[in-house]
Amino acid sequence: MSPKLVLVEPAGPLNVGSVARLCRTYGLEDLRLVAPRCDHLGEEARMMAVKGFPLLQRARLFPNLAAALADCGRVVATSGRPEGEPLPLQDPEDALTWLLAGEPALPSALVFGREDRGLSNDELLQAGRLLQIPAPTPHGSLNLSHAVAVVLHDLHRLARAVAPGRPDPGVAAAAAEQIACPRGVLEAMLSDARELLLEVGFLLPHTAAARMAKLRALLQRSQLSAPEVALLRGMVCQLRWASRRPFPSSQDH
Repeated sequence: MSPKLVLVEPAGPLNVGSVARLCRTYGLEDLRLVAPRCDHLGEEARMMAVKGFPLLQRARLFPNLAAALADCGRVVATSGRPEGEPLPLQDPEDALTWLLAGEPALPSALVFGREDRGLSNDELLQAGRLLQIPAPTPHGSLNLSHAVAVVLHDLHRLARAVAPGRPDPGVAAAAAEQIACPRGVLEAMLSDARELLLEVGFLLPHTAAARMAKLRALLQRSQLSAPEVALLRGMVCQLRWASRRPFPSSQDH
């Protein structure tokens, strides 16, 4: 199954059209647009998409990245920032090999950020791996459609390296490590945990976002499986129930 390709708030119709053409060229069938800031079906997009325009017409729109990734397991997000990332940066080969090792029945996704400022830290933390395209200079960044072209070329090259019917041992071993957890399930668990931690006073409203970001980064580095997320959510639900029970009075003893 080819990965979903997600563009977050794309502003240039020429870029969007070019990405649709690239998706058609490399066999990706699902393009997802998060709150696009341009007319993705306008004349400029159509001109660049060429034979990829039908794919652009089928593109699904989402209000935010979490909604676009809710049904996905493994997610790789791209970043052009040299440092200060919430997760370690990887080169395309490592990040894409991990993506290809995902469960066949669960969709995976490639995420690209805004042309002017990329992805926010909160958005980057919704990915399991962060990919950075190597460049000979530390300055500047690739155009959005150029970055998509580089990543899809590398993805195609790595996928072809695995012969049909003979999965790469490293990929197979990585896939066997865990049953992937859909992003929506993980987000629901984190939402429950946030409510519990606010109720018991571990989190304060003015610092909750920053502390939850650290917890999210920890969980993303661990790459929890679906059973592990279910275990954590069960623990959170039980703790919420126990925290709301009245304490026994001294007369009860």
